[in-house]
Amino acid sequence: MSDLSTTSDKILSTAQSLILSGGYNGFSFANIAELVGIRKASIFYHFSTKADLVRTLVSRYRKDAQEGVVALELKVPEPRQLLNVYVDHWAECIEDTSRPFCVCALLASELPSLPPEVATEVTSFFQFVSKWLTSVMERGAQDGTLSLTSAPDAEAEAFMACVHGAMLSARAYQQPAVFSTVLAPTLKRLSRTAAQ
Repeated sequence: MSDLSTTSDKILSTAQSLILSGGYNGFSFANIAELVGIRKASIFYHFSTKADLVRTLVSRYRKDAQEGVVALELKVPEPRQLLNVYVDHWAECIEDTSRPFCVCALLASELPSLPPEVATEVTSFFQFVSKWLTSVMERGAQDGTLSLTSAPDAEAEAFMACVHGAMLSARAYQQPAVFSTVLAPTLKRLSRTAAQ
């Protein structure tokens, strides 16, 4: 059982790496088989189609993010600090190239051409992040640690777009520091207290 789980995990991890480097249409089961060191038939044992594989990958990615948010909320209760930690996480990933881009952000750019089951999972990921960020914005507005100029849900969407846009800029310029530079004004604006 653990070998099957390990093989499945290797397939998913390899698929994620290939998506990050070339998008949904930039890889095949043959590419995965070669990198993992298995036959293509072994991949079909775990995943019936490429869409099934990527749907599973995105679902797992969302669940991991949900668990990460729960753990983060337990450690960092203050809304402004939550936003900083979230941004710092991505800055570190971009800096050390461990996860230089959000796999769902990349897939979202291909949404019109994705199979419906994959598109649904990608949309679910963004809905989850948006809902979480909205709750952070609401709490920050209530306790005075965040200064909102729009409704919390609009601020959440704008913040999420800024984070993903900053990832894209850092990737385009091939300069990790661009990520933090792009986000600095947004974080500064949100961090102003009501008294200021």
